[in-house]
Amino acid sequence: MRNIVQATPVAILLLIATVLEVGGDALVRAAIYNHAGYVRLALFLIGAALLLGYGTFLNLAPVEFGQVVGLYIATLFIVWQVINFIAFRAIPTVPILVGGTLIVAGGALITFWNRA
Repeated sequence: MRNIVQATPVAILLLIATVLEVGGDALVRAAIYNHAGYVRLALFLIGAALLLGYGTFLNLAPVEFGQVVGLYIATLFIVWQVINFIAFRAIPTVPILVGGTLIVAGGALITFWNRA
């Protein structure tokens, strides 16, 4: 397992973590607002498993946490908007797009600015 993780590009680990986090959050939200009974319980459990996977994959990335956070936040914003559209049919507003542009730009600065 360790060799596979070391051979996986950091961006792929972050993308997997992001999809798991946003997917888990979407399932928990759907459980709270759209379902009851056993379906609600199942969605909570699946959401919890995805959120555990998110934490695992994020921490498997072989870089300093402070360095990876910029790229992660930028990726999180983008994936969040995609899943928000797919799961809830929500189209981002202009303020979300402008703010998201700033988030992605800030994430790029944090990750790629040469600190030397």
